[in-house]
This record gives sequence, C-alpha cells and structure tokens, in this order.
Amino acid sequence: MQCTQCKQGQLIPSFLDDLFRAHTCNHCGGNWIMIEDFVSWKERNQAYEFEQVTDVSEDTSDTKKALLCPVTGGIMRKFKIAASTDHRVDYSAQVGGIWLDKGEWELLKAEGVAGALNNVVTQQWQKKIREENTASHFAEIYAAKFGEATYKEVKALREWLNAQPNKADLRAYLLAEDPYSTER
Repeated sequence: MQCTQCKQGQLIPSFLDDLFRAHTCNHCGGNWIMIEDFVSWKERNQAYEFEQVTDVSEDTSDTKKALLCPVTGGIMRKFKIAASTDHRVDYSAQVGGIWLDKGEWELLKAEGVAGALNNVVTQQWQKKIREENTASHFAEIYAAKFGEATYKEVKALREWLNAQPNKADLRAYLLAEDPYSTER
C-alpha cells in the first residue's frame, strides 16, 4: 500500500510500540492501524497501562487536508482526539482504519487517550468532546465577565448550593429582593 500522507513511501507491516499490528510508512513514519487489530490486542492485554508521555518531541502538526484511505481510496473523516487539543486523526469507516501521522501516537499517549483509540471515532466520544469544549468556553466567558477571583468563589458557592438537600428554598431565599417580606 502507498502512504496516504506523503504519497512517496510504502506502508510496511510493523507493530506500533511493539504492541499491536500496524503498517508504517517507510518515508514519513506515519502509521495505518486497523481498529480490529487494536481492539483484539486490547482484549488480550486488558491490564496494560500506556506510558504517560509528558513531552511530545515529535512534530505533531495536524494534517489539515483530507486524506484518502490507503485501502479504498475514499475520503477519510477527521475526529478530534480530546477537548484539550484541536488535533484530529483520520478515520476510514469503510475499512475501520485510522491514520496516525508521525508523532500522533505519542500525542495520543500524552493526552491519555491511547488506550481508548477505538473510542475516539465514536459519536459518544465526539459528543463528550463537544460538551467539554462548550463548558470550557462558558467558563472562559464567566471568568472574563466576573473576574477570576469572583468566578472561583461563585463556582464554589454553586457547588455547595447544589449539594444541599433544600437547595430550591436556598435559591429562593438568595434571589428574593427582601426574603423577610411577604410582598413580592
């Protein structure tokens, strides 16, 4: 198979981190992984803990252009790997293969998602990322609007209030113009 990324190298059978089967480009170092190979390996090695990478020294620049599946020639979809990064991996649903540019495997380990590689391409995973991004965006808006210190305090107050058994009455008390008056 020809490399989908650099179009110059060949995809040579290999093992990613000496763990599970992959095909590695002999020119650019990218990896083609079949989800079924990863899942099969994962089922046999359930207790395996991926090393926590803290410094990704490889150039992990994301491929912005659409890549073609090295098996079918169809356009692969891009899936975000985590809310903490805009980085995306390329996935061919037709054959169940993921393309990882050189350095992306290390990035997956650094983000703590290497063990969930098969989940990254699911709707549930992508929905969770969107929800995390939305919450982060609102947190930034509130911090800018209230100021960091005030936002931290009101967030703690909100957590405390939500943990109270009579939180509805407490909210009513707090929101009343004069909680000691019968006037509305």
